[in-house]
Amino acid sequence: MTPASTLTTVSGTATRVFVARLAGTSVFDPIGDQVGRVRDVVVLLRPKGAPRAVGLVVEVPGKRRVFLPLTRVVAIDAGQVISTGLVNMRRFEQRPFETLVVGELFDRTVQLADGSGSAAVEDVAIERQRNGDWLVSKVFVRKHRPGRGGLLRRRGEPELLDIDAIAGLARTAADAQGAALLLAQYDELKPADLADVLHDMGTTRRMEVATALDNERLADVLEELPEDDQVAILSGLERTRAADVLEAMQPDDAADLLGELPVDQQAELLGLMEPEEARDVRRLLAYEENTAGGLMTTEPVVLGPETPIAAALAHVRRRELTPALASMVFVVRPPVETPTGRFIGVVHLQRLLREPPHEAIGTLVDTDIDPVTADAPLLAVTRRMATYDLLAIPVVDDERRLLGAVSVDDVLDHLLPEDWRETDEDVQPEPAAPRTGGPARHVGAAARRGVRRG
Repeated sequence: MTPASTLTTVSGTATRVFVARLAGTSVFDPIGDQVGRVRDVVVLLRPKGAPRAVGLVVEVPGKRRVFLPLTRVVAIDAGQVISTGLVNMRRFEQRPFETLVVGELFDRTVQLADGSGSAAVEDVAIERQRNGDWLVSKVFVRKHRPGRGGLLRRRGEPELLDIDAIAGLARTAADAQGAALLLAQYDELKPADLADVLHDMGTTRRMEVATALDNERLADVLEELPEDDQVAILSGLERTRAADVLEAMQPDDAADLLGELPVDQQAELLGLMEPEEARDVRRLLAYEENTAGGLMTTEPVVLGPETPIAAALAHVRRRELTPALASMVFVVRPPVETPTGRFIGVVHLQRLLREPPHEAIGTLVDTDIDPVTADAPLLAVTRRMATYDLLAIPVVDDERRLLGAVSVDDVLDHLLPEDWRETDEDVQPEPAAPRTGGPARHVGAAARRGVRRG
């Protein structure tokens, strides 16, 4: 029996998956509709540390192969992959720093780190880490045995080895010295810290690093950069890649960035984005910059009143949510995608943690928080949030449909002076503008972006 026939699970979700078994597995959206089938796994080979798996190559109807980031995979269970339902249908194009496990690593000859000889790769295991990353942890190999005349005989002893026991997984030295080296050098940095590094780089080096990052990572970093750096990097990317990165950004951040571009470039990039993603960004671009509509995100946690508390808690655990947006669930009548049905109220995270997991969130709704309208000015939004100690506030239209939510970090982005990011962090703040320990965490990241759209 090979490792490909095994699957380690915790609470029904795989933490270690062998790629040979994953290939051919059906991919479903959250409501159970089949999206396609897994055909390969994309990994980044690094000169130091375990290779990182970043996504799946999924074959959808029409024999088209598309890329599904692992950040959009909710669960990998026996015989199925569950996605968030957001699948970019643009045809997958492999980039120079990416490696396909099935297409390129299987049957590759590698050296054993202990010097005992060589082996052929037959399978690779990827394992989910506590931080959500998927790393290559195990390699199933068949050792080469010497034959007559010193020639290698292909069939040898099978063995499951730790990734550290394998040398030479990258095909050439150039693989390790190119874009993968850049990725490894900055892999452990948080997006805000990597944004600082990029900001201090020369133009050419900055583009080299930015191009080497995967879409999700680059999107996170762009959200932390000053606007002139954002525009320079996005303009330097190939157009379809730029559209992919915009799709990976939060809609409000993507709208802010597009708002800095010429109208014709805006239109071109919006046309290359997936229609559903572009729709939200176009809506945000229509609002005045210093209003609730210009500040809000269209992707808070929005659920129906019948949703169990356990399911609501699963939604607020999503990695891409900021702490502010994870602090409350917005409860609405169907549909639950913005603009939603009628807004009912909010449920605070603390309340969710205090009640039985089987209870419906509709029984816990706080209806005392008054929403703001999309044309509400920044000052009115700020006062409302400060008065009621809110980390986020709902934004509704005249029919009380939820359009989105303004979070405290969105407000800070617009209240900070434009030159804040150039200020020495060691300089003490003016006495008239003290800051408490809590918001200061958000200030650092917001400052690097500067005042958005203006």
